[in-house]
Amino acid sequence: MTISKPAWWKDGTCYQIWPASYKDSNGDGLGDIPGIVSTLDYLKDLGIDIIWLSPMFDSPQADMGYDISNYEDVYPPYGTLADMEVLIREVHARGMRLILDLVVNHTSNEHAWFKESKKSKDNDKADWYIWRAPRIVDGKRQPPNNWRSIFGGSAWEYVPERDEYYLHLFCVEQPDLNWENQTTRLAIYDSAIEFWLKKGIDGFRVDTVNLYSKDTEYPDAEVVDAALPYQQATKYYVNGPRMHEWLKEIRREVLEKYGDVMIVGELPDTKSRDEILRYVSAQEQELGMVFDFDIFMLGGCGSIQKHELYQHALTDMKKAIMKTQGLVIGTDAWTTVVAENHDQGRSISRFATDDPKYHDKAGKLLAILLATLTGTLFIYQGQEIGMVNVPTSWGVEEYQDVSSQNYWNEMNVMYPGNEKLLKKALWALQKTARDNARTPMQWDGSANAGFTEGKPWMRVHDNYPEINVAAQRHDRDSIFTFWKHMLELRKTHSELFIHGIFKVCEFENLKTFTFIKESTSGDQALVVLNFSDEEQDIYIPASLKDENLELLIGNSDNQGKRLSAWEGRVYMRK
Repeated sequence: MTISKPAWWKDGTCYQIWPASYKDSNGDGLGDIPGIVSTLDYLKDLGIDIIWLSPMFDSPQADMGYDISNYEDVYPPYGTLADMEVLIREVHARGMRLILDLVVNHTSNEHAWFKESKKSKDNDKADWYIWRAPRIVDGKRQPPNNWRSIFGGSAWEYVPERDEYYLHLFCVEQPDLNWENQTTRLAIYDSAIEFWLKKGIDGFRVDTVNLYSKDTEYPDAEVVDAALPYQQATKYYVNGPRMHEWLKEIRREVLEKYGDVMIVGELPDTKSRDEILRYVSAQEQELGMVFDFDIFMLGGCGSIQKHELYQHALTDMKKAIMKTQGLVIGTDAWTTVVAENHDQGRSISRFATDDPKYHDKAGKLLAILLATLTGTLFIYQGQEIGMVNVPTSWGVEEYQDVSSQNYWNEMNVMYPGNEKLLKKALWALQKTARDNARTPMQWDGSANAGFTEGKPWMRVHDNYPEINVAAQRHDRDSIFTFWKHMLELRKTHSELFIHGIFKVCEFENLKTFTFIKESTSGDQALVVLNFSDEEQDIYIPASLKDENLELLIGNSDNQGKRLSAWEGRVYMRK
């Protein structure tokens, strides 16, 4: 009997690179592919196994590359196809893997497919996108329904050439592809997927993987906010009726030809465990794993009205983690571990504290939490050095992201001159805007944090002289060094930390997060984390009270009988 090896992507640690903000090699103020190549030894030294490169495809950049005009080419400021081939080769030469973003819910309105589609109702690509006739109300042309775009405003845009509207769940510049059309699907598979697999990449992170299948009746959404002209319509386009059919088709018709391809899907607005398992059960042959959004939505972060944020309780965070950790219990599914990405605020600011007094301990505390959880671990650029949200002193002019700008403009239209509410809106952006993750990577203490010798496309965080790679890489007490050590321990004890079963203790405690990890061979670890500014008692569960517990790692040099502020420890049962 042959025992099959676990998929390579289960044991790997994946590092996400946002190309615009990572490393500029030519002084134009934008990161680029040669810049990435120059840092591969750094990533290898950190302990990274997989690199996820966010969109580097040719694009007008209306949404930072998620509006793709050509799947088979590179955005010129980032480099060339030859540069990508060098990157693929150099990543593999170091024993690492490379995955790309797969963005196929929509294209750019500058894509050749859309340019042809919008010309008329009877050309070869007329139905490659989702077109609907106007609705006439009181003699005036109106969108086909009241759906709200995820980025604000109507989800429909009028095109005079066709006297029709096209659907765009995101920006006006991002028309949704018509997945109901088989010819369209086959073109997507060839251009967006196989083109890059043939070049040797190892997989994809799939953008908005559950949005392709819409309710083809396109009914009006329920009015839940009468103050808004357009309403949230997720029930009509999330986890639609043909999603699983199409994902199985991708696996069967494309991916199986290339072996063990890593596929991780972005799965928004999906609460049901059973629904998630339909995507990630190995038996279903769809996705390898998904990013669940519950942890990112804490504190009302996903609300249309960003200014209605509230401070989440630690129990809310525990519940979100329990959901993702529970996916592997009694199933053939796999899960992910993630606290940051290009669309979210920084984890220290969101889930711990960016108070300078506790900054380093908080960064290490989160490293302990994440590196001891089951699943494939994802780290976002700068997380390993403790980068934080933009300063509260920054004005709205510093926010570059289209969703930030749309929200601010909408607030000014709805509440003109309401200084109190607009101040609260700016506060909400500082907490949750995607810009927080997109400030340039802080490489050293020189001008522009060593990111570029030119003018950076986005302002560098003010704290770069203190928080940067050069200051931390060889400092034995830094967050970087601590992350490196945690990743080593994670691999050494992979059966326990990567594949073990998670059991939460003392769930109702609002100050401490305590859990047990247990391997199939019976090894156990106790993880105790203090998420507060005050000392807290250490909880030892009854099952471990009579056991000999040995400290494996902690983020404080002075371990007392109680946990100090933002202290974390991992004990192993001897």
